[in-house]
Amino acid sequence: MRHRDFAAFILPSALAMLLFIALPIISVAVQSLFVEHDQVLVSVENCGPFGCKEETRVDTAATAALRDAEPLGKFTGLGTYFNRSHLAVDEVGAILADNQGFRDVVARIYNLPLYKALSFTLIYTFLVTPLAILFGFAVALGVNMTPRIYRGPVIFLSLLPYIVTPLLGSLILFWMINSDGIIGATLQFLFQDPELSLKASPFLTWVTLIVYGTWHMTPFAFVVFYAGLQTLPQDTLESAMIDGANRFERIRYVVVPHLVPLATFVGLVLLMDNFRVFEPIIGFSSEANATSLSWLIYNDLTGQVDQLFGSAAATSILTMIGVVILLSPVLVRTWREFNRKARA
Repeated sequence: MRHRDFAAFILPSALAMLLFIALPIISVAVQSLFVEHDQVLVSVENCGPFGCKEETRVDTAATAALRDAEPLGKFTGLGTYFNRSHLAVDEVGAILADNQGFRDVVARIYNLPLYKALSFTLIYTFLVTPLAILFGFAVALGVNMTPRIYRGPVIFLSLLPYIVTPLLGSLILFWMINSDGIIGATLQFLFQDPELSLKASPFLTWVTLIVYGTWHMTPFAFVVFYAGLQTLPQDTLESAMIDGANRFERIRYVVVPHLVPLATFVGLVLLMDNFRVFEPIIGFSSEANATSLSWLIYNDLTGQVDQLFGSAAATSILTMIGVVILLSPVLVRTWREFNRKARA
């Protein structure tokens, strides 16, 4: 292909990536270096029938003029990244300098906002991702062995968790685990504890969110693996059957190696998606027991007083860095395998 033809072919995609990916990321990175202007306060004397008293008020005109002069806010450089709401460098340094026990250090660091959100985000990601892959693979095998006449309804039922929007699905489960819901009432009956609540315990809240995340993400893995099973080489499978391989051995030595590249793809997508967990936390109203990095961004942008754009931008950049770190081992391994096959 000539260079001119290649440039004409790739130009629309390159422009789209520049406009909708590169420029927004640059804009967010720049915004993270600024914080909102402080409100300009003035002292005024308020006189009434019973005398005068001095009051402090916000000078809206001066504040607006300051914001108009510097719309991005006040420049702080990397100060937002290092403050208590984010990496909390000073606080973590003080905690480590106290030379207390390991559990106490972990507990105190965990109470910092970013590290608390990061803890749940990582645990959610590293549990939901493999569980969704395993269950998706199991469902794909089950559907593939279902008689053809029943496959349509079975596939539709298997896809229902993914068809339902995350917020609606989490709300439905949230109502079910209430004390008067079917799951909450059943657990209270089984454990003979009328005060038992899945929403009151941080541990049970985490378990509920992880179970919901697995239930919601399994259909994606199922669709990819089911499509891969349709390309399974039948001659290799028949040869394994002739050699006396049982069903488990055929799955282990024929099916699994065939689906490994798809498993890598599914893992990459699920890692990125699960690391940005947000809707279940809102649907379950679990902010008191579980927060995520995406929830911190949402909380900064929906503040009751001011929208903290700089803080939200800094958390967004840290989230993107976290995603890159998570994906790096898989991407490096995939790249090495690609180069090895290219040289072979």
